[in-house]
Order: sequence, then structure tokens, then C-alpha cells
Amino acid sequence: MNKGLNFTLDSRLRLCADFVREGAKIADIGTDHAYLPVWLCLSGKAPSAIAADINPEPLKRGGETVAAANAEGLVELRLSDGLSEIGAEEADDIIIAGMGGELIAKILLECSFAKDKSKRFILQPMTKSELLIKALCENGYEIERQDCCIASNKCYTVLLVKYTGEIGAKDEIFFYLAKLSPKTEQTHRLFVQNHIKRLLKQANGDARFAELADRLKEYV
Repeated sequence: MNKGLNFTLDSRLRLCADFVREGAKIADIGTDHAYLPVWLCLSGKAPSAIAADINPEPLKRGGETVAAANAEGLVELRLSDGLSEIGAEEADDIIIAGMGGELIAKILLECSFAKDKSKRFILQPMTKSELLIKALCENGYEIERQDCCIASNKCYTVLLVKYTGEIGAKDEIFFYLAKLSPKTEQTHRLFVQNHIKRLLKQANGDARFAELADRLKEYV
């Protein structure tokens, strides 16, 4: 590990990092403290990174991380609404983490180069992952990998996605399960069980959610 690193990634960000391809240029959207792009560059996995955020304050915090790690020549800070200020040639793997599934879907679908089949998107929704997965399926994106982890006593999922242009009909259950294996992987099981708990709460106003929860129970 590069001696410039004076922090470690939590399990959520580390899982995002694991999905990055070796040698890929990175754009981290909604970067906050810029921990992930700095770690990727100083660990040698990425040659360069753009740490982007829509607000100046997170970029200020990110700048402090970059300076403390002596990573100024590797990580560029950029004010950007989603990917609007990121050029297609500047990033191979794009990380959009730490925000709601609906917002992640919006950022991805508004990206001018999102349909470039050489790009990979690493997506980590904090909420409503099923709405993100639904949007991916309806717009020609394929989930290559998906995994879960526990950080700060919460269970999160991370998806590795690419554009294929293929749109196929999906059962609604797929939006909750996608590539997860809850029968064999403990964190996957916990993530799906959290879906079930939430659906049962929603069932108070709509019985359809109870039916969906019952169907999901068959997979855990």
C-alpha cells in the first residue's frame, strides 16, 4: 500500500473498489471525502481519477484528503452535476455510490456516454435498489456482477453494470433479487430479508406488497 494513504476504506467503499477494473481511469460521482478515488490511485489500481460532486463543500473535504495523501497529480477534483462535466475519454469505470437508487438511475441515464459498451458503471444505491435495477433493465443495461456487504451495521449492495442495448421482459422479483444468491450467501440473504421487511410494512396500504414479500421468501 502506498505510504501516502493514511486511511482505510470501509466495507461499502471497499466493495466498490473491488469492482473496478485494473488500470481503469476512474470517475467517482458524489465523491464526498474522495476516499475511494484516492485509495484506488495510491493503491495502484487506477492510473488517474476524477472526484466529482455537485456541491463545493464535499469537494473541499475531498481536496483535504487529496492533499493529505499527496495525490494531487493523480486525483482531480471537479464540480459536476452528475456526469455532465465528465468527458467520455476521462473515465473507463464510473462509480456512483452513496445516493438513492432513483437518483443513480437519473444520473446514469442522463450521461452522454453511458451507452458506450466499453464503459463500466459501479453503482451503490443506499435506498430503492429495486427501482435502479428496474431502470437498468428497461434501458438496455446488463448487471455483470452484484454483491453485498455490511458497513456500520447496515447491509448494502453494489452492482457492476454495462450497456448492451438488450431489453428483455423481467419478472418483478428480479428487481429485488437480480444477481444475488440469498440461499448461499449470508449478506445476500440479509439484503433480501430487508427487502421483505420493507415490503411487509408497505403492505399495510397495498396488499400487492404482501404477495411480493411472500414470493421473495421462497428465495431465502
